[in-house]
This record gives sequence, C-alpha cells and structure tokens, in this order.
Amino acid sequence: MSMTLLQAWQSAKSRLEAAHIAGPVIDARLLVEAAADATRADIVTDPHRALTPEQEARLADYVSRRERREPVSHILGRKGFWKVMLAVNADVLTPRPETEVIVDYVLKQFPEQMPFTILDLGVGSGAIILSILAERPAAKGLATDISDEALAVARENAANLGLASRIAFARGDWTAGLAGESFDVVVSNPPYIASEVIETLEPEVKQYDPRLALDGGADGLDAYRTLAPEIMRVLKPGGAFAVEIGYDQKDAVEALFNAAGAGDVWTIKDLSTHDRVVVGVKNPLETRK
Repeated sequence: MSMTLLQAWQSAKSRLEAAHIAGPVIDARLLVEAAADATRADIVTDPHRALTPEQEARLADYVSRRERREPVSHILGRKGFWKVMLAVNADVLTPRPETEVIVDYVLKQFPEQMPFTILDLGVGSGAIILSILAERPAAKGLATDISDEALAVARENAANLGLASRIAFARGDWTAGLAGESFDVVVSNPPYIASEVIETLEPEVKQYDPRLALDGGADGLDAYRTLAPEIMRVLKPGGAFAVEIGYDQKDAVEALFNAAGAGDVWTIKDLSTHDRVVVGVKNPLETRK
C-alpha cells in the first residue's frame, strides 16, 4: 500500500530524529516536498495523497543521504536565502541565515531607486550580492572568487534570477587587478575558521562545505589582514563595507579595519545575538583650503 504525504513526513521525521539530525521536522518536510513534487500546503490540505512508487524510492534515497549527514541543500541542489532561491553544490558554501545580516545592512544604506556599485569578494553561490541586486534595480555589481567552480554556480544563479545583465564576474584573489576607489559598497563572507577548529565542526560543514571557504588560517584572521587595506583601497570616499566574522572575532577585525583607516567601525549582531558583521565607511576626502 502506498505511503501518504502525512505518513511520508512522519516516517522521514522519525528516521532523522533517530539519527540525531538537528531540525528533523523541517528537514523531513523539505525532503518530502521535493521527493513527492508537493508543497507545504499540500501536506496540510491533502495529507492522504498517495506517493507513487518512484516518489517513495526518491524519498528513501533522500532520507538515507540526510542520515549520513549530507546537507539538505546538497541533496536538493538548492537553498533559500533572503528572498531568493539559489542553486548550490559542493563547490560553494551553503548560504546561512546569519549572512543575511549583510544584505539587511546594505539595503538600509541605499534607497530602492538609487544607483550604486557593489563588489562581492569571494562570491561563492552569489547569495549576498544577488539578494541585494534583486531588490535594488538601479544597482550594478562585480563579484570575484578564486574558484572557477564557484563562479560557475554564481553565474548560473545570476541567470536564473534574471540579474546577469547587472553583474560581472572575475576570477581573482580578492581585489587583485581592481582599480582604486571604484565601488560604493564592498561585501564579503571570507573564510574565518581557524584551521585546527575545522575538524571539530559538524559533518555537514567539515565534510561537505569547500575547505577553501572555511579555512581562515592559524587564527582565522588571514583573510581580514588582506581584506582590510584592500577594501579601503577600492572603496569610493563615503563608501561602506560589510564583512562577516566569527562569533569571537569582533575586536580583532575591528582593529584591522581601524588600522587600515576605516571610519565608524562597529559590529552588528545576528538573530542569535552573536557578533556577526563588521561594518564601516571610507571617510570622504577632506576639503583642502
């Protein structure tokens, strides 16, 4: 006898709970929706709808993979972030809600119809810059990454979101080759986990996220030592920056940007009240008498 949507969800949830998966209720629902070509509303309004044999087999595969700690985003090949849906795979960091703090900050700095230029350093899937461009139709952007594979994912996402005409992509090491004073805002979610800490992380992270996007060197701060002066170099006078940090890196990263000449440097907390995003500005040039 075929399994119903409700039975499928309950079964998947039980298996994920038994495997000690965090968030089994949501993960089970997402896997059932994808396997059964259903929506959240379908599970509520038509819970007794039967799955086909093919859908049951697909769900069994999905749940088995999740039990082995493969992220749902990799199983389904997509991840929601801010207000957009992004293609993701093993070549990019899975976007996380904490990073939405950067998007929220930037959108508050620029009214909807205001034209501005944005640079995303280490673009990965494109989550940050594409979420911003999707809500600011007069903005244009440039995204860099050292990984050709990551750039391919970001380009795909830009095309899928209808944003390809407003963003350019370049393979490069952070700001290498970029002219000074070129952008109104610079954003980045660089690798910031200390090398020795990576092996202590959850399997979903240490086994499936690209190490290139995680490893911040011995103390986790290698990227910021490069980024702080370079971000100040490529920012236009009066421009702003926002970079994600680890929960315990506020003082160190603020100090690096202050030393690089940034102004009004401070840190925004995420919804979990962890220090999450260091922001600041490049002070306008003083008027000479």
